[in-house]
Amino acid sequence: MGITLRRGGEPTRHAAVDMTTTLGPLTVPDPVFTASGCAASGRELAPFNDLTAIGGVVTKSIQLTARAGRPTPRMAETPSGMLNSIGLQGPGVEVFVNRDLAWLEEHGVRVVVSIAGSSIEDYGKLASKLRGKPLAMIEVNISCPNVEDRGQVFACDPHAAASVVGAVRRATASAVPVFAKLSPDVTNLVEIAGACVDAGATGLSLINTTLGMEIDTQTLRPTLAGVTGGLSGPAIRPLALRCVWQVHEALPEVPLFGIGGIRTGLDALQFILAGASAVQVGTVIFHDPGAPARVSRELREVLAARGMTRLDQAIGLGHRPPDMVIPEAPEPMGAAADPPAEDTYDTTYEDEALRLTEDA
Repeated sequence: MGITLRRGGEPTRHAAVDMTTTLGPLTVPDPVFTASGCAASGRELAPFNDLTAIGGVVTKSIQLTARAGRPTPRMAETPSGMLNSIGLQGPGVEVFVNRDLAWLEEHGVRVVVSIAGSSIEDYGKLASKLRGKPLAMIEVNISCPNVEDRGQVFACDPHAAASVVGAVRRATASAVPVFAKLSPDVTNLVEIAGACVDAGATGLSLINTTLGMEIDTQTLRPTLAGVTGGLSGPAIRPLALRCVWQVHEALPEVPLFGIGGIRTGLDALQFILAGASAVQVGTVIFHDPGAPARVSRELREVLAARGMTRLDQAIGLGHRPPDMVIPEAPEPMGAAADPPAEDTYDTTYEDEALRLTEDA
């Protein structure tokens, strides 16, 4: 593999690590993206990050027409996470293209447009309206749990998921990658992942939020007006990591986004080792808007500290066989232990303390 793994050690600042990664036909200079839904279309993060230096901005999911979303309250803090029940609020695709996408293009930001719909036809129409627009990728959100009708969560059924992905792929230029964003709330994620790839998905985004809820012990009612919401943040990182691991193991040639509770460069490294080619940073942005740039910098440093010069050396590295460590000259059973070292304990301070006590 051409690398020597080093354990521990201080990270090297401004390390010379090539952070380039590929996502199908798309090559980007950095693997860290924003996650959909955590920063609208990215403009709010511009004062805190160089949006052209990170991998790109994943926009909030857009739909054909404007949507008000679910009633309030629709956000709640939970231990190590957050519940949201926004309900895909947004201005619709026309306003998005003319206002948000135009701003992103003007500022040279790589854009991943997240799309969502209520029917297979909706997804196809959205992809058609985006054809020829200045975007780097389409992320097909078929897994949002914040909808009133759970039957609209296409990612819970392999046939429905494949039908949506196929519609988007047919309406999208072949040079534009199409990634399907999947839900962890299924029995067999690998089956659904395979169905999406067979239908034309370039890659997969793992994972969307998982369905959860909170009950207010003062009102004795659900905290969210919509009762349930999507759980995100560090609480779901082990779940997301497991999903990336399983899908990469089954589909090692498929590029993956790792998403879920990433707060630091070490968090991001775990997803890369599990098989992700890139990561998305989301919930942490709410209290640290500069997190995307910081996570990118930290990831570069922890890779360098482990003896790596390129990001791609770490992708999927966690799947290698366990290292076999064999002692060069094992001691035979019953061999005498090494004699104890001479006592070199310095008694200077104790002697001085005793002298002072006696003088007193």
